[in-house]
Order: sequence, then structure tokens, then C-alpha cells
Amino acid sequence: MKRMVVIVLLLAAVMVGLTALGRAGIGPIVITKEGEQKIILMFGKSIKVTKPGVFVRVPMLMEAETYPSLKLYLNVDPESIQTRDQERIVIDNYVVWQIVDPVAFRGSFPEGIEVAGQQINRVVKAAVREVIGKRTLLEVLTEERENIRLAITERVSGSLTGDGIAVADVRITRTELPSATEKNVFARMATDRERLARKSRAEGEEKARTIRAEADREARVTIANAYKAGEIAKGAGDAEATRIYAEAYARDPELFAFLRSMDAYKKTIGEGTTLVLSPKSEFFRYLDPEPLELPAAVLEAPTPPTPPAP
Repeated sequence: MKRMVVIVLLLAAVMVGLTALGRAGIGPIVITKEGEQKIILMFGKSIKVTKPGVFVRVPMLMEAETYPSLKLYLNVDPESIQTRDQERIVIDNYVVWQIVDPVAFRGSFPEGIEVAGQQINRVVKAAVREVIGKRTLLEVLTEERENIRLAITERVSGSLTGDGIAVADVRITRTELPSATEKNVFARMATDRERLARKSRAEGEEKARTIRAEADREARVTIANAYKAGEIAKGAGDAEATRIYAEAYARDPELFAFLRSMDAYKKTIGEGTTLVLSPKSEFFRYLDPEPLELPAAVLEAPTPPTPPAP
């Protein structure tokens, strides 16, 4: 029983020792941590890429090289670039990249990650110059910024795919204008705003003229329609009056003549009026002191009742 305990303890000690050696990168056990990937080499040639876990190797014949599997960050040096409209701007950006094929990465960059970063820096600068050089300053600063980012990322990723590198993103962190360019941009912006203001005023004046002309036209049409309706109503009234007069005259011409004469007296003879006419004039026919033979309609008219005394 004691022998078994001793053997177990020895085996445990051996395992702990091998594990410690594996963590130190020596011994038959290769331990790959989370966020790492290792290439197992035999005589300088890769035979396996490990994932997080344990791998048993033959010491002295096999060796392991460790590479990160997480995404890495690289800050690219700022650079002055000329846009399509001949304006110079200073671009500062960064790259998020990852080693997805350690074997291809080792073949392209045997010196390690530092040399790979220098190559990524050169590739990003070339892509930024190419993409920005095809855009105007306004596109870089405003509307096309996201499309520019995607175009740069695509070009950089395509250039580094064969090197075992995947580029997740290329971001522009800062865009600065040199002093001379800044003055030109401000002057151009002021000119553009003045142009837009003139355009807006011209469009507003045109709309105002259109509205006034439409209002004048509608007013004239309304007045004309009202005048037309008034004339039609007036004509209808005159026609009705003529009809009534004609009907009354046809019923009793003598009564009609009497009423017309009374109306004429009322309109022409007032207080202090002097008329010089022959007594036999037709105008005074109904003022003759001789007894008048009034029309039957007048004689037959009922006498209004006398109101009762209060």
C-alpha cells in the first residue's frame, strides 16, 4: 500500500514537473494558453499548429514557436496626403489585425511581429494614399467617410491575405488640415454658403411672384364672376320689373297712368318748387280743379278702418 502511494506521488511529481517545464517552453509537454497558437517544428519544418490545450512532443527533435491568436492593434504613423481637388490633409489612423495562419505568417515574417507591423504600416499608408487621392476634401470630411474606411480596409486585407494576416478594420482617428488648406477650406465654405443663400433667396422670390400672380388672377376671376352674377341678377330684376309694369298697365292703363303721375309729382314737386307750364299740360291732368273721374280701381278701394279711441 505504501509502495502504491509512493508511486502515485512520484507520478504526480513527474507530471507537475513536466507541466512546469511545458509552461517554460521546454520538456516533452507543450502547453498552449488561451489567446495563443503554436507551431510545432521538426527539423525547421512545421508539422502542426496547436490550439489551446496540451501537446506532447519529442524533446530535442521538436520545437514550438508561439504566436498570438487574438486581434492586435497597430497605430499607423500620420501622413500628409493630397486629395483629388489638390488639398492636403494629415491622416492619422490605426489597424486592427490578426494572425490567422501562423505557418504563412512565419514564412513571410521570420523575424517576428515587429517586422510584420512595419509591413502593415507600409501597406496601410499606400492604401490610404490611393483611396484618399481619389476623393475630394468634402467627401473625406463628411459624406463618403464610411465608404473610404471600407475601401481602405478591403485593399489592406487583400494585400496581406497571403501573409497569414487578416485585417479586421482600418480606422481614421484624426483628420487635420494644414493652416494654408484650412484657410482655403473656410473661404470655400463661405463662398458655398453665399451661393446657397443667393439660390434660396432667388427661389423664394420666384415662389413669391408665383403666389402673388396666382392671387391676382384669382381675385380678378372672383371679381369678374361677382360682376357677372350681379349683372345677371340686375337684368333679371329689370326684366321682372318691366313684366310687372307691363302686366299692371295691361290690366288698367288709366290706373297705371294715375300712379305714374302721382309718382312723378312726388319726385318733381317739392316745397318751394316753381313750374312754368300750360294749365292744359298733360302733366297737370290729374291736378285740374275740375272734378276728376278717378279710375274705378281707386273709387272701389276700401276705406281703412278708423282706430278706436284710447
